[in-house]
Amino acid sequence: MAPRANWKGFLRLSLVTCPVALYPATSESEKISFNQLNRQTGHRVKYLKVDADTGDEVPNEDIVKGYELEKGQYIEVSKEELEEIALESTRTIEIDEFVDRSDIDPRYLIRPYYIRPDGKVGHDAFAVIRETIREMNKVAIGRVVLTNREHIIALEPMDKGLVGTLLRYPYEVRSEKEYFDEIQDVKVTKDMLDLARHIVNQKAGRFESEKFEDHYETALIDLINQKRAGKVIRPKERPTGENLVDLMEALRQSVGREAAPAKEKAAKKPKKASAGQKEMLMPIAGKKPAKEATAKKPTAGARRKSA
Repeated sequence: MAPRANWKGFLRLSLVTCPVALYPATSESEKISFNQLNRQTGHRVKYLKVDADTGDEVPNEDIVKGYELEKGQYIEVSKEELEEIALESTRTIEIDEFVDRSDIDPRYLIRPYYIRPDGKVGHDAFAVIRETIREMNKVAIGRVVLTNREHIIALEPMDKGLVGTLLRYPYEVRSEKEYFDEIQDVKVTKDMLDLARHIVNQKAGRFESEKFEDHYETALIDLINQKRAGKVIRPKERPTGENLVDLMEALRQSVGREAAPAKEKAAKKPKKASAGQKEMLMPIAGKKPAKEATAKKPTAGARRKSA
């Protein structure tokens, strides 16, 4: 089933325009999620909207938005007033400028979207815009209205399409000064840097997302499988941290520790994690037998979420 677009409109570079569709490039729906239950009954917990002072439940039609000026003092803002100031979507991503990728501070990146031509027309214009960005080795900066708010979006070519990443505004990014000013100025010796560089060289590699495994998600799947099988869950012993006070000695020991894995890595290609993490959760009674279920390679969307 084809994914549903979050937004449809036009991509415009000066007088060159083409219809496009925008799709989320990431998803967290595959992660294990939990519901809150009443320990006594096993029933799900339901949340009610209640008046903070009286404790009475408030129906949805009586709930309005309010901005807190000071403790306990609010200014009410109606739905109609918000609609009055909402930006009307032009349904167009306007490209305003082109910048170097290195100019974009990573703190400003929010989330990525896939952008592709919408329908059978406009593929030529889309290709012109995409290949221009690619040839110039630049990032196109544009504006798009989503949910009544205008967002800055950075466009980059990816394969036959584009990736558009929403960017934060300056007021949304905290200054590093309030966090870094109290860090002490430390003189790092050449010997320490040489040892540290040696460790980095031993651990050097290429970024390959396929080899990373969400170990916590895998542990959750194991836990749920064991509980469904009726096994007793016993706490594991946690490793104790080493207490090395001498920084030079810690660096020397680190060099020795990384030497062995580096040799193994050179001799054997690292095993990549599967797209669906470790394995599917155990099938519910009445479904396909475990042997039949595991005969097919599990997909990312095949795992069951806990109730």
